[in-house]
Amino acid sequence: MPPDRARDARRWFLKPCEDLRASRHDLTATPPLVEDALFHAQQTVEKAAKGFLVWHARNFRKVHDLREIGGAAAAIDESLKPILQRAVRLGPFAGIFRYPTDMGVPTIEEVREALALAEEVYESVLARLSPEARP
Repeated sequence: MPPDRARDARRWFLKPCEDLRASRHDLTATPPLVEDALFHAQQTVEKAAKGFLVWHARNFRKVHDLREIGGAAAAIDESLKPILQRAVRLGPFAGIFRYPTDMGVPTIEEVREALALAEEVYESVLARLSPEARP
């Protein structure tokens, strides 16, 4: 494995680690920052899948589409398909709350479920990498 690819993968996996941290922190605010927490949950999944693609030297478009990015990762490792398909539901959170919307504010329980799913994706992807790619 080229050392620069391992370094690049580690850098990609540090980003979703920070997104998880931000999402957890958002829930400690009074009142909780649920919309921001959901954004960071989506970002965790997106960056973990992109990091997996980087590790496998696969190019990807600059998109936030979890179906596309997850599909590319699952094409490399079919065992990721179920978790990445479940995570597609987090896709809209990449931008839906960036501007005023008529969509209601999600509940804390919905945010916790999204965060748990994002954590599961992150850990699932990391488990499929060799140690030199992990942060």
